[in-house]
Amino acid sequence: MDRKVIWVGVGSLFVILVGIALAAIFARPPSFLGTSYEPIPAPEIDMPLADGTQFRLSDHKGQVVLVFFGYTYCPDVCPITLANMKQMVTELGADAQRVQVVFVTMDPDRDSPERIQEYASRFYPTFVGISGPIEELGKIWGDYGAYRELSPKDENGNYLVTHSSRVTVIDTHGDLRLSFTFESRWQDVLHDVRLLLAEE
Repeated sequence: MDRKVIWVGVGSLFVILVGIALAAIFARPPSFLGTSYEPIPAPEIDMPLADGTQFRLSDHKGQVVLVFFGYTYCPDVCPITLANMKQMVTELGADAQRVQVVFVTMDPDRDSPERIQEYASRFYPTFVGISGPIEELGKIWGDYGAYRELSPKDENGNYLVTHSSRVTVIDTHGDLRLSFTFESRWQDVLHDVRLLLAEE
């Protein structure tokens, strides 16, 4: 067989294979930037709010829900995280109504339902703040793998709470899907929330 014909055939085959590989790469769905999980139903959160209404996580199917654990006296992690969530939600524009941020206290002795709701609302009007009896909150903390450790009180009775700082993301079907560390950029959270909203 003519060597020229062979090389033309090999070259054509190479071009075809490269084309198939590129098509596969670009056809692949965009990947998440946060830590992703196999979808499993999110543990229920069912707690009364400051205004007397009941918050039930299961009532929020159709929305992407972001759950964060902290406390209102937190000097750094909590206000920074909530400010980042505000930035993320603001960037969503009209899609912001399809996202719910939930701030669950890890300091119920000082965070009344009224206090935590007022604190959360300072960052964005639709943010929900949750507090209540420690027995009920403790179950939620355990269900979501959140931990806390209280520092010794100072002479004025003040103390800090060391706590987990991940944001847990629940998709529109009510399944656990992602989490983000404190170091994550809000732009990365925005990217992944948009992907979850597009899935619906």
